[in-house]
Amino acid sequence: MKDSVTKVIGYFAYAEPMAMVCTGKACLVAGSEVALLEYLKESMPNSWNRNVIRKIRFGEILQGMELGGSYAFDKEAYGRYYVQARKQGFSVLDADFEEAHANGQRFLMVETTLS
Repeated sequence: MKDSVTKVIGYFAYAEPMAMVCTGKACLVAGSEVALLEYLKESMPNSWNRNVIRKIRFGEILQGMELGGSYAFDKEAYGRYYVQARKQGFSVLDADFEEAHANGQRFLMVETTLS
């Protein structure tokens, strides 16, 4: 597991410590900084540049989930997350991003059983 926890899954944004950018009840994780910036500019045109963007690693996501946090991934980030979660034996579902995009969703909330 040591190698998995350091794998970069994607990028997240926050306006201040402990205030991640979220959609609904889930914190957003995009597969690239460009994709996250694009989303921020669309969803918060007047304040997108007040956010700090940084990489998020698999271990950080697991810590957040252990504390009750939920995450919403775009297709690229979910692909990375899925590989690492399966390596650890976690129960993760295939995500249907085609259907999500057809319904106007860019990010999908993921629930993972950590036991």
